Amino acid sequence: MTRNPKGSVVVEGFQGRLRLRLPKFCPKRYLSLGMPDTKRNRKLAKYKAAQIEADIIFERFDSSLDKYRSPFQQSRKKIPLLEIWDAYVEEKKCDVSVTTLQIDFAMVRRRIKSCPVTLDQGDKFRAWITKKFSPGGARRVLLQLRAACNWAIANDLISTNPFAKLPKSQTSKPEIQPFTRYERDLIIESFEKSVYYNYYSPFVKFLFWSGVRTSEAIGLRWGDIDEQLEFINISESLVNGNRKDTKNHQARRFPINKAIYGLLLDIKPENPSPSEPIFKSKTGLSIDAHNFLNRAWRSVLGGLPLKYRKQYATRHTFISLCLEEGVPVAQVASWVGNSPKTIWQSYAGIVSSIPVPEP
Repeated sequence: MTRNPKGSVVVEGFQGRLRLRLPKFCPKRYLSLGMPDTKRNRKLAKYKAAQIEADIIFERFDSSLDKYRSPFQQSRKKIPLLEIWDAYVEEKKCDVSVTTLQIDFAMVRRRIKSCPVTLDQGDKFRAWITKKFSPGGARRVLLQLRAACNWAIANDLISTNPFAKLPKSQTSKPEIQPFTRYERDLIIESFEKSVYYNYYSPFVKFLFWSGVRTSEAIGLRWGDIDEQLEFINISESLVNGNRKDTKNHQARRFPINKAIYGLLLDIKPENPSPSEPIFKSKTGLSIDAHNFLNRAWRSVLGGLPLKYRKQYATRHTFISLCLEEGVPVAQVASWVGNSPKTIWQSYAGIVSSIPVPEP
């Protein structure tokens, strides 16, 4: 494959339209021509490329690129925001996970469709979304749109980013509130006695006793446990039916203690398939995290004399109790798939409360 000479301008197709790829020294790498990718238009694009190359040679190149834009091109300020977002998603879909596409990106698209605006109406969209949704929810959408518009600028689809300057988040990181040992045991006992949700009790025990993330526990299969029931290999998670890497993209081995050994022995089928999920719903399928939280967890905890916390607090509880028992921070971090720094930052109060041993 022959390389283009230094300083050359290349005609290429992008999203069904033509653009010019400029030399690396140019402030902007691409110039969108606003023309469909047809044989006739490619000839016109080559003339435009030759004009730019001549201007570079004779040192009259217009780095703003305004000189080379057609006066008949559609005003880029009037491009629908949804059009920019869809082009961005199309470009990024091979670089992000399925869950990011199906959950995060799909959510942004729904927000844009609920308030359809053009690029020059960015302030209108910001006002709408900050009024309609929580500060955190609105900010997540605006950050995604900022990234999309930055990408569009880099590809010369637009010239300005209405979401470039976002106010700093005023929300502080939520305080970690683990359950006490008594509360943990009370919740487990309540699930065991529940008429409607007792089939979740092994799952709840495992969450409390291992500190794994909910999606990691749901994704566990019998093939992830060695034959002697000594270790659990945690290498992936299951979110909305899609398997993906763990949150930190690293596999880890979790040692099985006596409590978890007994739990697994009780629920293990006679000859389980390696692909069979360890924890199942009432229908025998993998547990749906949304259903578990909004039906079983809320229902059981709603009848207990304790402050409600989401099921993710089971992870905080495991980590907190380990630290209170004096387990080294590095060891706890290794078990739960965090860095020691994260443990220190998130559980500093608990770590600092451990008494100094007597000589």
